[in-house]
Amino acid sequence: MKKGTNNISGQNPQSISTQNYSNTTKLVLGSLLAGIAAILQAAGFFTGIGYAFSMLTTLPIVLASMLSLRIGFMSYVITVFLLAIIQPSELLVFPFTTGLLGISMGGAFKLWKSWISITFAGGIGLSIGIMFLLYVLRFPVLGPTISSIFNFKTSVIIFLFSLFYSLIWMGLSKRVFVILSRYL
Repeated sequence: MKKGTNNISGQNPQSISTQNYSNTTKLVLGSLLAGIAAILQAAGFFTGIGYAFSMLTTLPIVLASMLSLRIGFMSYVITVFLLAIIQPSELLVFPFTTGLLGISMGGAFKLWKSWISITFAGGIGLSIGIMFLLYVLRFPVLGPTISSIFNFKTSVIIFLFSLFYSLIWMGLSKRVFVILSRYL
């Protein structure tokens, strides 16, 4: 593996350039990823397997952000607008959880090569989003059993969970990126 690369194929997310793509191609790619993210997030409406699909919402946003932070942010915003139409109940969940994780991890992939830095960036972004929903907006994002009154122990557990979840997504995103970068 070459020095400074980020995955098994030697492909580094920092080295992917969208300069070879026309503006139309970038727009279509970002919109397609946003549509996929919105469909996956809306799948949470169906209990059981729908929640599993809903967790996959992070992937299209991470991939869009790995290509370009501009495309990633555009996909994030388009997904929010699509959710307002097809599943308004997810409007608080996506922007502060799976969407924020995708943007923060995609940006971290563009900025850093270290898996620790990428994991921490994603974990911090997800923790901030969950705690904002829970403690500021008092939205029971973790269910009715978790109090919306600030608790240090709960905050530490949220942060540790967010780091673990981010670590999983960091590894999965790199693998999917390697596979897709062969075809893009």
